[in-house]
Amino acid sequence: MLKVFSHYLPSHTVQQILFDALLLFVAVLLAVFMQLQTETVAWPVLIPSALLFALTMVVLNTAMGLYRPLVQESQKGAMARVALSVAVSVPVAYGVFGLLPWAEFATLTVQISVLVLLGFLLAMRGLVNRRQASALFAPRVLIIGTGSDACAVQQALTTPLQSGMEIVGFYSPSREDSVAVDSSKVVTGASLMEVVRRSRVSEIIVAVRERRGGVLPLRELLDCKLAGVRVLDLSSFFERVQGQVRIDSLRASWLIYGDGFRQGLGRTVVKRFFDILVALLLLVLALPIMLGAALLILLEDGAPVFYRQERVGLGGRVFKVIKFRSMRRDAEKDGKPRWASSNDDRVTRIGRVIRKLRIDELPQLFNVLVGDMSLVGPRPERPYFVDQLAAEIPFYGVRHCVKPGVTGWAQVRYQYGASIDDAIQKLQYDLYYVKNHTLVLDTLVLFETVRVVLTGEGAH
Repeated sequence: MLKVFSHYLPSHTVQQILFDALLLFVAVLLAVFMQLQTETVAWPVLIPSALLFALTMVVLNTAMGLYRPLVQESQKGAMARVALSVAVSVPVAYGVFGLLPWAEFATLTVQISVLVLLGFLLAMRGLVNRRQASALFAPRVLIIGTGSDACAVQQALTTPLQSGMEIVGFYSPSREDSVAVDSSKVVTGASLMEVVRRSRVSEIIVAVRERRGGVLPLRELLDCKLAGVRVLDLSSFFERVQGQVRIDSLRASWLIYGDGFRQGLGRTVVKRFFDILVALLLLVLALPIMLGAALLILLEDGAPVFYRQERVGLGGRVFKVIKFRSMRRDAEKDGKPRWASSNDDRVTRIGRVIRKLRIDELPQLFNVLVGDMSLVGPRPERPYFVDQLAAEIPFYGVRHCVKPGVTGWAQVRYQYGASIDDAIQKLQYDLYYVKNHTLVLDTLVLFETVRVVLTGEGAH
């Protein structure tokens, strides 16, 4: 795993990105070389321009989710993901051609050749990523523990996103430990350092909760770390590989003494400027869609078009969120708040469409402009549900130390849900965002949101 701007990327994903960037860079050079005479090409201009073009295209498609390997994804889903990448990348690439200093040698034939190569590369990458990927110099991982936590770590490491990591075995710190993993992979009869050296271990993951009474070989773990072996506890492991802070392995001391959770004035000012700028741009672009949605709501179910509802925001302050009304006017006539479900019978016909396309969320851009919300952050909940969730879920209030968002890390990483268990899962992603939020992560979430909307993923 590589940490880029406080966000972790799998090593094999980084290798794929670099390989595709290099391939596209070489393809551009060959397209120009094969169709023009060498004397007419200004190589000092072409080479940096071709490199910039290749990096731009690969970064764009990384943000669009092309490099997320989903083995269980349906063929229809894979085709939709590839089609989205091609549909977005080709027009952007054509626009980039006009900005680069290629006017003297980038003929129409050259541009068409590059666009065809780009489309072919994206299609091949989208199809290849349906298979499990492996990385060069894959980390060799030893898991300390044999119980349910060790089993959860194994499952996380064998998902498509982390398939580049090799598990060499499970080390039991105590002979009395229960075994929930494959017993044939349990390492016994040797000290921890001996196992690390013999198996050429590069990472150790401590999947043992109980650490008192000499359960963990702390001295040997220190020796391993001093020998250059990375040592991770459960909280750090799940943050790194799954982009979430797990509640079941979280301690208050880790929140207090760990890195992250930076809320400085400079970060707040930059994020606010980013929110205003992008919200204004999105409002201008979405205005025709919003007018059309308002008209259709009026025709089907009459006024009001907008729906205002109390939500909990920064520091626990209550504000009123603005959305297009997607439910009947008597949706909560009994006055009792209810979770919205995936097939809620209170939703109107137009409401189902605007929910599926996330159009109902667009008026929240006004909440962003007035400062109640941010573009990216934890989704705001109603006070009734916040009180209920805070009483049942540890650390739930931590999500209120940043402004709530129109979209968020939890929304693009976890399917729609409406229950206590779903709230726990989404909180784990929200805590990751609160801990690691940067403009880079915000931009990634916005691109992922576009992908989710256009592909209908997780619609409700």
